[in-house]
Amino acid sequence: MSRKLAAVIATSTAAVLVFGSLIALAVGRSNPPQPTVASNVTPMSPTPTPTPTGGDTGPGKGGADPDKSPGTPVGNPTAAAAAGNKKVLFFSFDDGPDPVWTPRILQVLAKHGAHATFFELGKMQAEHPGLREQILAAGNTIGSHSITHPQLTAIPAAKRHHEIFDGPTSKCFRPPYGASNPKVRADIKAAGMVQVLWDVDPRDWARPGTQAIVNNILHHAHRRNIILMHDGGGERSQTVAALDKVLRILKSQGYTFPAMNC
Repeated sequence: MSRKLAAVIATSTAAVLVFGSLIALAVGRSNPPQPTVASNVTPMSPTPTPTPTGGDTGPGKGGADPDKSPGTPVGNPTAAAAAGNKKVLFFSFDDGPDPVWTPRILQVLAKHGAHATFFELGKMQAEHPGLREQILAAGNTIGSHSITHPQLTAIPAAKRHHEIFDGPTSKCFRPPYGASNPKVRADIKAAGMVQVLWDVDPRDWARPGTQAIVNNILHHAHRRNIILMHDGGGERSQTVAALDKVLRILKSQGYTFPAMNC
C-alpha cells in the first residue's frame, strides 16, 4: 500500500469517528438518562399507632409498671364527639372517693373550668356516700373501678362477676391494674358497660414529686388522651398540686377538659 493511500484511509477513519461522536452527543442531550428505581423499594405510608396494653399500678398495689393502655373508650359518645377537636383531654381519677382528696381535686377542677371522670371503688363509695353526689353535682361523671380492687384476671369467675356487676353504677368500667382478658371484657359488656383504660400514667400514685407529674403529663398528652390520676389510695397532695399546674398550662394552650359520658 502506498503512503498516499494509507494517509487517505487514516483521514477517512478519523472523520467517521468524529462524526459518530457528534451524533452520540446530540442524542444524549435530547434524551437525558432516567434514574433507575430499585425494584425492592416500597412507597412509604403512615405507620399505624400501636395500641399498647397496660395496667393500673396504683398506690401499694405492687407489680411492674406496665406500658399505658388504650385511651378512648369504645362506644363512648363523649369521646367520639370530641374526635374533631384536636385539643381535648380526659382526666380521670381512680381509687376514691376519698373524704380529704376528692373535694380538693373537685376544687381544682372547678377553678379551671375542667371536668373529669372518677373511677370509684364500691367499698369507698359505700363508706363516703355523699361524695358521689358532690362529684356529679359539679358536672363530673363516675365510672366503676370494681368493689375492692382485685386483679380480675386472677380471681374465680363468681367473685369476678360480683366485682363487676355489683360495683358502682356506671356505663364505664376500669379494671384494676388494667388487667383484662376476654372473660373480663365479656362480663363488663354483659353488665352494660364499656371498658375504659388510659393513655397517660404520670405515676402520681408513687408520689415522684409535683413537677415530675406535671412534666410527665405535658410530655405525653396528645389528642383525645385519657390521663390516669388518683384521688384515693393514699396521700394525694402532689396530685392536687400537679393538677392545678397542668390544667393552667394546658388551658393556656387551648385544651378543654370534658368528662367522659359514663
